Amino acid sequence: MTNGTGENRRNAAGARLSRRRLLQASALAVPGIMALSACARPTSAGAGAASSAAPSLQLASPTNPVKWPIAAGNEPIAAGLEPERNATLRLYNYADYLNPEVVTSFEAKYAEYGVKVEISTFNDTPEALTKIRNAGTPFDIYFPSYDAIGKLVLGGLVRPLQHSYIPNISNAYPEFQNPFYDVDWQYTVPYVLYTTGIGWRTDRISEDIGARANPYDVLWDPQYREHLAVLDDYREVIEMTLLRNGSTEVNTGDDTLLNAARDAMLEMNKLTQPRVTITGYTDLPEGRLDLSQAWSGDLITAVSYLPEGVDPSVLRYWFPSDGKGMVNNDTMVVLKGGENPVLAHLFLDHLLDAKTALTNFTFTGYQPPQVSITPSSLVSEGLIPENLASAVVLPSYFNTGYRALELAPEVDAKWQAIWQQFKAGG
Repeated sequence: MTNGTGENRRNAAGARLSRRRLLQASALAVPGIMALSACARPTSAGAGAASSAAPSLQLASPTNPVKWPIAAGNEPIAAGLEPERNATLRLYNYADYLNPEVVTSFEAKYAEYGVKVEISTFNDTPEALTKIRNAGTPFDIYFPSYDAIGKLVLGGLVRPLQHSYIPNISNAYPEFQNPFYDVDWQYTVPYVLYTTGIGWRTDRISEDIGARANPYDVLWDPQYREHLAVLDDYREVIEMTLLRNGSTEVNTGDDTLLNAARDAMLEMNKLTQPRVTITGYTDLPEGRLDLSQAWSGDLITAVSYLPEGVDPSVLRYWFPSDGKGMVNNDTMVVLKGGENPVLAHLFLDHLLDAKTALTNFTFTGYQPPQVSITPSSLVSEGLIPENLASAVVLPSYFNTGYRALELAPEVDAKWQAIWQQFKAGG
């Protein structure tokens, strides 16, 4: 991590919140979007921009890619416009999820236009969407996960993109230039990637967890009772338990699979009493946990929180070497209510610049999908220690791994019920 990053992160410790856990509840926050969720149904690809039928919330997936409609009166802005002058570009993001250096460099790049950037943060997605829709602050850019795109589009909250302002999309993995959740990238550009695995400290855990026949089993191992944690994210914990049980149906509504996952989670409660937290990126390096279910970016971030004198080589991250684990991403969108659509487009392009994206990575620990970033380059350039090379997200993971897709409302209700029982302890 760059010098000074650690102190900034310590000031914001505990501020980062689970993305997907909150996104799944987002429909409850915005009038009109809940109704869209109620009619969610899988449809075939090619529901194009000119459809005259009443829109419905489709469940996008790699086998059911969705092209969202562009509503009349909400067409892309014209090409070739000048950036807005003396404007304040307003970003709406999770805390501690954007490097202040990339904001400063954007302001410098467009200094002749007198642009200033203002970052507002939110605690959860229901809060964010309520404010986007109803509050007086006209935010220009929002950072959602891909499973919220349908709600945002059909709720009339985002602008379709004018691609001519965003040439740096060519720096991103090809998968994100035509993603299944937004065919033809009409509304989104990619922000960061992450896998979900297990992190630990070798000075506290002597075994090589990754060498287990089923590494997920470590979370059920009584020898680590009360010294481990799972993510405070119902999708992540249930998905992980399904994988541990041998199922690859990580978005299932099957009662047999879900009941087995519920029973295994309740067994985990009895055997190891895991903490449920999203602060593993501080708790693990600072010694409050020995091991934890973790996002890849949090293990990279954890380097910044190690006590003075503790070598980063003590940190480890396991993700299936065959790539068959959970792999997901967040996005960036331009909000319809924003006052500076040209600058907003230019900021998206700025974050897709290869150098800027790498600078952002050194702060957030979350990897941008840049073709120039490889495990060897991150290690050779000293951005991460060699022992955390497994935390780098490979492009191939998007072919081999599993995605957390939006669930139909009735399926999501089952998952929520399991989660509430787990968190209640039985």
